[in-house]
Amino acid sequence: MMMPTPDFANGGAIQDTDSSFSLHGGTMKTDSADARRHDDLKFLYLAIVLIVLLFNPHEGLCSCYKRIFSFGDSTIDTGNFVHLIGKAKSKYTEPPYGMTFFKHATGRTCDGRVLIDFYAQALQLPQIPPYLSKNDSREFPSGANYAVVGATTRVINYSVPLLNGTVGVSWPLGIQTSWFEEMAQRIAPGDGAKQHFLRDSLVVMGQISGNDYDSLFNAGRGRPGDNIQDIIIDIVIYITHFIEEFIVYYGGTTFLVPGSFPMGCYPSYLDRFHSDNPKDYDKQGCLRWLNEVSQKHNQQLHEELSRLRGIYPGVKLIYADYYGAAMEIIENPGRFGIGDPLVACCGGGGRYHTGMECNSTANVWGDPSSFANWDGMHLTEKAYSIIAQGVLNGSFADPPFMQGC
Repeated sequence: MMMPTPDFANGGAIQDTDSSFSLHGGTMKTDSADARRHDDLKFLYLAIVLIVLLFNPHEGLCSCYKRIFSFGDSTIDTGNFVHLIGKAKSKYTEPPYGMTFFKHATGRTCDGRVLIDFYAQALQLPQIPPYLSKNDSREFPSGANYAVVGATTRVINYSVPLLNGTVGVSWPLGIQTSWFEEMAQRIAPGDGAKQHFLRDSLVVMGQISGNDYDSLFNAGRGRPGDNIQDIIIDIVIYITHFIEEFIVYYGGTTFLVPGSFPMGCYPSYLDRFHSDNPKDYDKQGCLRWLNEVSQKHNQQLHEELSRLRGIYPGVKLIYADYYGAAMEIIENPGRFGIGDPLVACCGGGGRYHTGMECNSTANVWGDPSSFANWDGMHLTEKAYSIIAQGVLNGSFADPPFMQGC
């Protein structure tokens, strides 16, 4: 006999496909032995459901993927940057970074967990280790994170502040993918193994592009020139180029590709590019021209992913709408227990708490869970958890993330 399943169209009545019993409109056609058997099966079904819920309390959990490989910038770096700089000191290695979840700094650029941590949790995987971690077995059974603070899509000059000076960085997406190739060659040597290496893995390609645009804004001291659309196309093509390489050479089948956050709502940019013209701001108080860059980037990325879907119909390319998920917080902060979404939790004084950078001597202006932004450029664990939920189980993934999982 097949296990009975709830028929929600009939008020939750249990339907047996072998017709041993029938429950419709309160009429029972069975003998007493069948009735007892029905009750036993119903109890067994409810007990199984209860056990599943008890040991899997997170809505939408699935274990479709054996590993996660992630690439990007500071928004998902879990420690690669601090390994790269060696003995040099960074604010990301000191409190108050890491104060919420880990209770110590880990190299993450916020008060606790970042997006990749929530994705791993939802997929029933351990936290994905930074590739450059010396404490890992180097076999990476659950995957690896290649994202680095200051990373760009292209090879450009960019620098990241340290506690004593700055460090010039050159960790474009191509460097991160070369680290992946080195690992894949070590773990799965040979062309046959290589071509199936990513079959059961989720590849998270981003978020990356923020530092490309930041470099552009710094060079122009504000609004980009008329060639911004050409630059956006160039950046997006770099991202999709590496996705295509993973499909062709490593058998990648599932990619989560995030778009840009609403850069016009970053406290650091709101302070740096302050305008006396009210028309430069939207009704939430974000800078229009910066958000327009984010929107154009996301539109171009969405179009490129559509093009790739046409070429590789068997590959699942999921666009993660970080812009929309973040704007939901900014437009409805009270719904999430957040105060002013445009001020940093950690920093100095001023309208946006950006009077000084977040470090061990800065102010923490309250419980990070009541803030959307952590340090002026990066979000809080609370905001990341909301965005992750929106991508995993909400409407901010195209196609839906859990579809077919």
